[in-house]
Amino acid sequence: MKRLAAATAVGFLVAGFTATAKADEFLGSYVARISDEDHFASDGYRLDGAAQMVRQDRANYHKFHRRDRDDERDAWFRGNDDRARLERMLQRPGAMSGSTRNAIVRGEPLIQVDVYTRSVRVTVLER
Repeated sequence: MKRLAAATAVGFLVAGFTATAKADEFLGSYVARISDEDHFASDGYRLDGAAQMVRQDRANYHKFHRRDRDDERDAWFRGNDDRARLERMLQRPGAMSGSTRNAIVRGEPLIQVDVYTRSVRVTVLER
């Protein structure tokens, strides 16, 4: 009886991990140029983090209609609450590599943002 209970518990754990992994489904991607304008908040102060800059890029695109030539539309980060969620996801481990963060903070790279139901992943396409 104890073996059956243990096997059942293991089965539920495996099923739970599988469901969790599948729950983060790919929704789509967009490309954006993180320009100098994206390095500054709407009220003019300089941003210091890559997550903040990617969020500001989406605010500039959707709210302020200040778009870089390379910026593409996205369907996920139109509102302020959505952009706040984007920033939180960008701060999670695995969302961006250290070199991607540095490229964003120190330059004006072209990035691709892959959007999933529960996470995002950013890669640099061009430095």
